[in-house]
Amino acid sequence: MRWLGGNRLRAGYACIAVAAAVLLIPLSLKPADSLPAQIPDAAFWRMVTGFSEEAGPFRFQYMSNEREFAALIPDLKKSTKAGGVYLGVGPEQNFSYIAALRPRIAFIFDIRRENMLEHLIYKAVFEMSANRAEFISRLFSRGTPAGLSDKSTVRELFEAFGRVPRDAQLFTQNLQAMKDHLMKDRRFLLTRQDQLEIDALYRTFFEAGPGIPYPGGNFGAFYGGSYADLMTATDDDGQPRSYLASEDNFQFLREMHRQNLVVPLVGDFAGTRAIRAAADYLKEHQATVATFYTSNVEQYLFQQGNDWQRFYTNLASLPVDASSTLIRSSHFAPAGTRLRRVPGNYVMLRSSIADLVKAFKEGRIQNYYNAIQMSHE
Repeated sequence: MRWLGGNRLRAGYACIAVAAAVLLIPLSLKPADSLPAQIPDAAFWRMVTGFSEEAGPFRFQYMSNEREFAALIPDLKKSTKAGGVYLGVGPEQNFSYIAALRPRIAFIFDIRRENMLEHLIYKAVFEMSANRAEFISRLFSRGTPAGLSDKSTVRELFEAFGRVPRDAQLFTQNLQAMKDHLMKDRRFLLTRQDQLEIDALYRTFFEAGPGIPYPGGNFGAFYGGSYADLMTATDDDGQPRSYLASEDNFQFLREMHRQNLVVPLVGDFAGTRAIRAAADYLKEHQATVATFYTSNVEQYLFQQGNDWQRFYTNLASLPVDASSTLIRSSHFAPAGTRLRRVPGNYVMLRSSIADLVKAFKEGRIQNYYNAIQMSHE
């Protein structure tokens, strides 16, 4: 009996020691976050509608004209921790960064409601397509060429589809199947106006196709690029980096969509709800922003009164750490202590979010060029 009692006593001491040790574990060694592996459909739709704010206008319908996006990806993959949180703006250019950086969840903001609806089109097309060839076929309503496989290069895919004419009957079938998937399978409550917008957006893909430069206001508006140009874009070493560059990229994104982990929101960078709602959600789940892709939105915010100050105040509400990175595109790039104008298209720049917020709070950002000076290529 004394042996049994002694054993219990030792066990009690052991429990106390373990409890004390747990209390002494550094916060950095505790679970990083409680982000869900899957969001139920009803909860996803509540996030899309509840986190969003009133829609507003923007001067361009599409923004996918930044073929330079690929240049940053090799360095971003080295410096960005996988499994973080991705934030972005605009339509499908976000997918290439998501595929490269492998976040746990992504929030996509845009002031236009049409952009949120375009992401729902993409969501349906991803979920209904087993591979890249099916995806391209469904997105553009073209029959699938023979001879393609999971091993086909992205250039081979688009060269093959570039020879296939559009199919009006396939367009009608795809459009109805897509809306059925969103409203009947997923049970998203799309209004009649939403459905009309989806019809118009999907027709743009159909009429322009993957290989033809899109007209003004659409893909490649400034520099005559086509969807194929964007998808076959390479980094400085000639490596293709788009979300369709490999089957692995595509399948990662497809699974994120199937689990409702790409959340499109109607939100103004200078608004009062969307970014802050996402920030509150991330704080609740003890998650940290890894990357925030802003395109060139800051440039416009500095042209609109104090909108830039509102944005940086929203930026300051996000949970970040020393590695959290803001990605921007600009016609200007820092060169020492002076700015240089970039000939041709855009240059993609990186900046520490924590440093940017600190500079804003200290009054060191007063104009767009102050912000660009804090960037590096």
